[in-house]
Parts: sequence; C-alpha cells; structure tokens
Amino acid sequence: MSAIEREAMEYDVVIVGAGPAGLSAAIRLKQLDADLNVVVLEKGSEVGAHILSGAVLDPTGLDALIPDWKEKGAPINVPVTSDNFYMLGEAGSLRIPTSIMPPLMSNHGTYIVSMGNVCRWMAEQAEELGVEIFPGMACSELVFGDSGEVKGVVAGVFGLEQDGSIGENTEVGMELHGKYVFLSEGVRGSLSKEVIAKYDLAKDAEPQKYGLGMKEIWEIDPEKHKEGTVTHTMGWPLGKNAGGGSFIYHLDNNQVYVGFVVHLNYENPHMFPYMEFQRFKHHPMVADLLKGGKRVAYGARAITEGGWQSMPKLVAPGVALLGCSAGMVNVPRIKGNHNAMLSGKAAAEAAFEAIGAGRAGDELATYEADVRSGPIAKDLKRVRNVKPLWSKYGLVASLMGGGADMWAANLTGFNILGTLGHGKNDAEATGEAAKFAPIDYPKPDGVLSFDRLTNVSFSMTNHEESQPAHLRLTDPSIPVGVNLPKYAEPAQRYCPAGVYEVVSEPDKDPRFVINFQNCVHCKTCDIKDPSQNITWVTPQGGDGPNYPNM
Repeated sequence: MSAIEREAMEYDVVIVGAGPAGLSAAIRLKQLDADLNVVVLEKGSEVGAHILSGAVLDPTGLDALIPDWKEKGAPINVPVTSDNFYMLGEAGSLRIPTSIMPPLMSNHGTYIVSMGNVCRWMAEQAEELGVEIFPGMACSELVFGDSGEVKGVVAGVFGLEQDGSIGENTEVGMELHGKYVFLSEGVRGSLSKEVIAKYDLAKDAEPQKYGLGMKEIWEIDPEKHKEGTVTHTMGWPLGKNAGGGSFIYHLDNNQVYVGFVVHLNYENPHMFPYMEFQRFKHHPMVADLLKGGKRVAYGARAITEGGWQSMPKLVAPGVALLGCSAGMVNVPRIKGNHNAMLSGKAAAEAAFEAIGAGRAGDELATYEADVRSGPIAKDLKRVRNVKPLWSKYGLVASLMGGGADMWAANLTGFNILGTLGHGKNDAEATGEAAKFAPIDYPKPDGVLSFDRLTNVSFSMTNHEESQPAHLRLTDPSIPVGVNLPKYAEPAQRYCPAGVYEVVSEPDKDPRFVINFQNCVHCKTCDIKDPSQNITWVTPQGGDGPNYPNM
C-alpha cells in the first residue's frame, strides 16, 4: 500500500500509542513548549480501551512529570497498606517474611490503580495543554524519508477487502509526518518490531524475554475485602513446568484484581497457560477469597521480562522507542509504568532540545544517554540477574541467588553476579512434544474457573469480521505440516483467547483455523510460535478489547 497517494499532516512530534509512555511524552513536550504541534494516535476505541487495568503503580514517574497530580484529581486513591508474599503448594501455603526481601521489593508508597483510568486522566491533562489525541486510529505502516529516516506513519486505514486489497468502500487513511516519531505501542508492537529489525537495534542486546499475563477483575464479599492489600505467590500450580506466579490486588469498591503470569520460555509444548490460571483459582487460599464473588472482566497481554540486558538501542534516524516497546519492566517488582513515564519524559526533553536547535530526522542520542544512565537504568540494573537465574536454574536459584544479587546491588550499587545472559529466545525454548508428557487439566466449573471463550466475552473484544485477519502466517503449511507433528501445535494452548484451533474431520486432513475475532491483542503468538511463523499486525482502529472503565 506504500504507492497509494494520501493526504499528509505535519507535526513536530508524532506519538504512536496513548499509554503511560506516549502520554507522558506528549505532556512533557507541551510543558516545555506550548507551541509545539504534538499528536497522539491510539488504536483503541478510546484511551484506555486496550490497557489491561490493574497494577501497583510506583508514582516516581508521575511525580517527575506532574508533581501536583493529587491536586489535579488523578485516579490514584488506594495506597498499598499490606504486602504479602506466599509460596504455594497444592493444598497449603508458606508466607515468606517481607523483612528478608531486598528493600527495592517493598511496595511502600505505591498505589493500586486502574491504569486504564490513569491513562484516561493523563489524556485529559494532555488535551488541556493542546495535544491532539486521535483514538480509533491504528497506525499500520511507517513512512520513510529520502535518507532512510522514519518521518511518519500511516493511520486510519479502514474497509480493506478480506485479502488486504482496496475495495470501493476502503478508506486509505492518511500520513502523519513529524520531525520525530515516538513508538509507544507497548509490548511487541508491530511498528517497533519493524524498526528494531530494519535498523538492527537489538544486535548488541540479549534476546528479549516475555511472560503472558492474564487477569480477571472480581467483585467479592465485602467481609473478605481488604482495601490496599497486595499479595504475590509463586509455586503451585506451575511447579517445574514453567516459571511465573500470581498477584491479587485489593482496590476499592470491594474489587480485586486476580492475575497470573506464565513465563513464555517454558519447554513443554503441552503447557496450557490459561488453564494454569484457572486451576490457580481453586487453591484453598484463593478459592476462599473468591467464594460468593463474581468475575466482571477478563484480559491478557504479554509482558517484557528481559530487563536491562535485553533492551535494544532506543533510537534510529527520526524515531525513538519508549516504555514497553523497548522492554522497561522491572520483573521482580512486576512494575513498568513508572519507567514508561520516565522514558516518555526523557524522549520529550531530547526532542525539544533537538527541534530547538533546528534538527529533525536524526537520532535522539541524549534520550538514549538519559535512559542508560538515569533513574530507569538504576531501577533495571539492580534486578537484571533475577530473570536469567530463574530461566536457567529454576525458582529456588532465582529466589536465593537473585535475592543475594539484589541485596548487594541495594547496599553497594554493584551486582555481584555481573550481568547474566538469557540465551535462547522464548520460541527457541519450546521442546518437541514427544519428549514431554501431556498435562491433564480439570474442566472449568463455571463458578471459579471458566472456559476461554466465555472469559473472552468479558473482555468486550470486537473485530470487524470482513477485514483482513491481523494474524498472518508466513507459510500457511507450517501449522499442520511442522508444528502439529513436532510440537502438537502449541498455538491451540498458548493463546489465552482461543484464537487458534486444529480442526480434524473424518476423511479429511487437519485444518489450522484462525479465529482472529477473539484476539485480545496479547501478541503471545508472535512471540511463542516455535516456527516464528505468526506475525501480529494492527487491525483497523477501534477493534480489539474494550476493557472496562473501572
């Protein structure tokens, strides 16, 4: 579609994604110069629609960006009052004293929030400063300048035929050009992935690692609700099958966020992350909490877990990667929003300086330097060995070795283990099905646990069925010809939305079916497919999940 003639709009900075990173960048740019023309493009139907709400927010990023956020009415009202950590067995639990945890693991001074609502509020602050925000505008293509720099994006393409061709009802969208383009798409964004590959930004970094995070919002019995309580668990039901753990956050209004993370470097292709999550809720400690309550929302998304050593170079000519587009999550803390905000602020300051000097389309080196030497570096470098220890040696080694390494970093500023590597990416970690035993999962009971399609309906996901599928196979023969005999086609299981299935019919060859209408945009398939045969691209604007405003 690059040969299509489109109208173009000119801006100083074009920002893709209205998450915490992109909105922070927009706000900071207008704080620095009210006359800068700044636009934010959001693929969700509204700001927050694609943000899986429910997080413990470290407010340091927001403190730096909007120091008076409390006075301005930010929806950040539930401070963490109790911090719990448990190791689970199938029928019991062992509480680990917080006193032995490194101080950086403390949640003192943090808040339980709906990040969807925080971003909606941040969008209001940005618009008051004069930022243009266009929701429902998916960015499907990069625009390059004559020197190979990124000079803009294509947004607002609607009504393509199912084969991707232009029909009589197609809206071809428009080009939005900027002196600089910021990509704040979140994890495994399609444009970010293209930029990283085109400019070889990851050549000096370790492979990026990922987890699959699944979350339900529950309304529970008021007598069991303890506002401000944060609980994390490890152990059962994953055991040796995979790394990961859970979180339970008590916010206000008798609601709790119940979440489960499975590290995607697991070997056994019979692993079914969604069913591990459903089984987890039947642990006595969790079942007792949820008994008498009701699930009101569901969602899933991938999480970057590679940390410091997996961050690619952050800049290329005309473009910068912000937040989770680059992988700025602090894995042991399960927090990344503060770093996303700090990255947006730093990128904005670099662009402001460059534009003021009359520059455009070059590399924002001062942004890279800020991230590599400032508060984001301090946050991520201290915890950089927890994930590789866990991946290579298991949970116990991660708790003991990683804990010692974090203690040393906290006390001295140095990691006693140096910087450990990750080795394989998550797709390469997948083993052959014949080498592993299938896993028997109990059937969901419809009370505490639910089948995937029922739960997907609680994400309010919607895709226009006549559009081209946004989940694309490089080679359509691979799922049945390679992945099925070799890996038991794990797409049937790793997808938390039931998008992929292998259909077997009498006297017919198996068929691989993609139900893209179910997709919640977690991008696990793009990451975990052992043949790296699936590519996630953005669907038309407004499609996908519509997470609740709560």
